[in-house]
Amino acid sequence: MSPLRWQMIALCFLANIINFLDRSNLAIAVPRIEAELHLSSFQMGLALSAFFWTYALMQLPVGWMIDRFGVRRCLAGSVLWWSFFTAVTAFVSDLPSLLGARLLLGVGEAGALPGFAKVVFNWFPRTERGFASSIFDSGSRVGSALALPLVAWLVTFVGWRHSFLWTGAVGFIWVAFWLCFYRDPKDHPRVRDAQRRLLSEGQNAGAASTDVMPVSLGFLLRQRTIWGMMIGFFCLNFAIYFFITWFPTFLIKARHFSMEEVRYYGLFPALFAIPFGWIGGAVSDALLRHGWSATRARKTCLVGGMLVSCVIALAPLVESTVTALVLMGISYASLAFSAAIIWTLPGEVAPSASNVALIGALQNGAANLAGIGISTFTGLLLMLTGGSFVLPLAIAGALCLVGAFSYLVIMGPVERIAPPRAAPG
Repeated sequence: MSPLRWQMIALCFLANIINFLDRSNLAIAVPRIEAELHLSSFQMGLALSAFFWTYALMQLPVGWMIDRFGVRRCLAGSVLWWSFFTAVTAFVSDLPSLLGARLLLGVGEAGALPGFAKVVFNWFPRTERGFASSIFDSGSRVGSALALPLVAWLVTFVGWRHSFLWTGAVGFIWVAFWLCFYRDPKDHPRVRDAQRRLLSEGQNAGAASTDVMPVSLGFLLRQRTIWGMMIGFFCLNFAIYFFITWFPTFLIKARHFSMEEVRYYGLFPALFAIPFGWIGGAVSDALLRHGWSATRARKTCLVGGMLVSCVIALAPLVESTVTALVLMGISYASLAFSAAIIWTLPGEVAPSASNVALIGALQNGAANLAGIGISTFTGLLLMLTGGSFVLPLAIAGALCLVGAFSYLVIMGPVERIAPPRAAPG
C-alpha cells in the first residue's frame, strides 16, 4: 500500500483538531459570555445546543454531497464555512446573534466526520481502517485538550471575542494545505496501478462494493443494522459531548476550580482518552487480522468500551476532586476506545462504495441529536436544581449501558448489507 495514506489521514487528524477546537471554545468561555451578555444557564444551554441542531440536520445532505462530488472539494468547503462562522462569533451582541452564529457553524462542521470516514475508505484496506479511524477520531480529544489551555489563556488575556477570531483563522490555513496535497488514490499521480488494484480488492473483500449502485436512503433506514448504529452512537455521544459542552462549567461550579486551574487539571480526561482511542482501533484491527470475524472484532471493542464508560455517573457523587477527575478520565478513555470502531462501520456495512459517507452521516446525525440533549437538558436541570450535575451525569451513564446493548443486540452482524434485488423481467 502507498505510504501516502498516512499523510492523508494526518490531514484529517489536523482538521478534526480544528473542528473540536472551534466547537469547544464556547464551552470554555461560558462564564464570561454569560456575564457580558446577561444570559441564564438555560439560555447558555440553548446557545451550546444550537450548533448541534444544524450539525445533525445537515448530515444527510452533506453525506450525499461527499459521495456524489468527492471528499476533496466538499471537505475544503466545510472547513472554510465553519472557520468563517467561528470568527463571526466574535461579533455577537445578544442571544439571537449568538444562536445564529452557532447554527451556521453547525452547517459547516456537518461535513467533517463523514468526510474523514470517506478518506479512510478510499485510502485504507479493511484491516487498517480501525487504526486509521482512531487517528482522525483522536483529533477530537486533542482539539478538546488544546482548547482548555489555549482558549482559557485567550479568554483571560485578550478576551473571549479574540479567542473566536484566532481559532477561526487556523481553518483557512488548513484548507490551503488540503487542496495542495489531497487527491483520491485513483487520481493521485504518485499511486501506482498495482497499489490501486490492491486497494480495490481490499475494499471489495466483504465490505462495501465498488461494483454496486448506491441504494436509497429509504432502503438504508429499513435496515436493523443502521438503526443499531444510530442508537449506539447517540448513546455514546450523549456522554462524550458532556466533555465538550459542560465539563469546564462542571469544574468551575461543582468543583470550584478557577479558570487557571481549568487550564491545567481540565486537560486530564482528554489526555487520558487520546491513546485509548488509538488502542481501540489497533486492537480491533489486530483481532481481525488474527482471524476473528468482523462482528467479533468490532463488537468486542465497541461493547466493552461502552460498558466501562458508565462510570461517568459516579463523578458528581464522590467527595474527592481527584477521584472525580479519575472517573471522568476512565469514562472518556472508554468512550474514545469505542468511538474509533464506530467510524469503521460505514465501510463495513455499506452495500455500495457510493453509500459510505451517507451511512456515516446517518449515524453521525442521530448521534448529534445527543448534543442537543446534553447541552439543553443539562442547562435546564442546572437552573432547576441549583447547579447539581448528579441527574445529567446519571442519565449519561445509563445511556452508555443502552448503547452497549444496541451494539451487541440491535445492530446484528457487522457485514455488508445486501442491496435490494432488481425486479424480475
